Amino acid sequence: MNVTIFPSVIKGSLQVPSSKSSMQRACAAALISQTKTHIINPGVSNDDLAALRVIRALGANIVNFPNGSLLIESEGIKPVNDFVNCGESGLGIRMFAPLIALNSQKITIEGEGSLLNRPMDFFDEILPKLGVEIRSNMGKLPLQIRGPLVPANIHIDGSLSSQFLTGLLMAYAASDAKNITIVVSNLKSRPYIDLTLSVMRVFGLKVPTNMGYHSFYYSSEKWIKPAGIIEYKVEGDWSGSAFLLVAAAISGQAVFRGLDTGSVQADKAILQALQDADVSMSVGENEIQIGDNRQKKLRAFHFDATDCPDLFPPLVALASFCHGSSFIKGVSRLAHKESDRAHTLQEEFGKLGVDILINEDVMGIKGTEKLNAGTVHSRHDHRIAMATAVAALRAAGPVQIEKADAINKSYPDFFNDLTKLGASVHELDKIF
Repeated sequence: MNVTIFPSVIKGSLQVPSSKSSMQRACAAALISQTKTHIINPGVSNDDLAALRVIRALGANIVNFPNGSLLIESEGIKPVNDFVNCGESGLGIRMFAPLIALNSQKITIEGEGSLLNRPMDFFDEILPKLGVEIRSNMGKLPLQIRGPLVPANIHIDGSLSSQFLTGLLMAYAASDAKNITIVVSNLKSRPYIDLTLSVMRVFGLKVPTNMGYHSFYYSSEKWIKPAGIIEYKVEGDWSGSAFLLVAAAISGQAVFRGLDTGSVQADKAILQALQDADVSMSVGENEIQIGDNRQKKLRAFHFDATDCPDLFPPLVALASFCHGSSFIKGVSRLAHKESDRAHTLQEEFGKLGVDILINEDVMGIKGTEKLNAGTVHSRHDHRIAMATAVAALRAAGPVQIEKADAINKSYPDFFNDLTKLGASVHELDKIF
């Protein structure tokens, strides 16, 4: 799907989408909680649907209610298939693999798209230490896993991703680990671990003691299965909403509902970046208002995105319209995303006239008054598609985005929501 964005003024109000980080963790927690879970405000992205597909293959029964909510019934991991497909979800493969390893049946884990090229060698390194048989495709998918996983004191490297740690934390909880510690070095994306532990608490799982993010200790206390139905409401998504907030900041004004300012989601840090850029805004308990900033010069900013690397694309769109040069730290976190995201941002925004320099772990973006019209490519990366669409709102003319359907991975309603806010979005003869 190719989409063309025309210069537009943003105005209106919008209920933000559900968080896929929250939704996918809830699916995993519902699977191992061995009870019934009522999921309110479930996500509908490709990654969310992949998570539901995985837990169904692992024995969960899922009932869809007319109001959109879900009932998940689970007696633990009891596979009904000998394979699962995690789609293109990096969180999905890294979180579910340790859970799949809890059973003694050989399971093949498959994926799609860019996930096929992402490194998975940490599974080869760690899972055998926990009694799991594993065979990978030279450190990549597909994986063949046979457990059962037996919790043990281990040390893992957290520099690549916190997602594998999320899976281990849940797997150890499901195994009722006792007097066991997971030691972690150089942990990145700590807020995502906060989210994992928060979800585990809601689901009544055994939660380890967080020793300053350097280790996680499971006590000798016995886990007691929660009674009754667990109710979990998926919170609003700060990751997808970051693009909407930036769209309003550079091209109009809008009100966004459904974002919890008390959330532990890492991408809530977009608020700090907007503040640093001197964006006019008002933050309430469940509502964020972005004022009209078109007549002011937004201020260049410095931002450390090491713990929230998914903010790089919307931050680049914001920095493109700030006066001066902005600098974002954390480039090293971008190499193994859906694309080599740092260089993809540099090349695709370069087509629109934005100068981006990369110096080791820092990206510099030189702001401009107005971007060029032109054609860019999503590189099959959902966040590149959304970032270029947001920037196109202030371009000198129309910007065509090739393979724009990459948005379906995380935010399938993105173009519809942009249109609700007044953006002019066209797909060939179709107007959103």
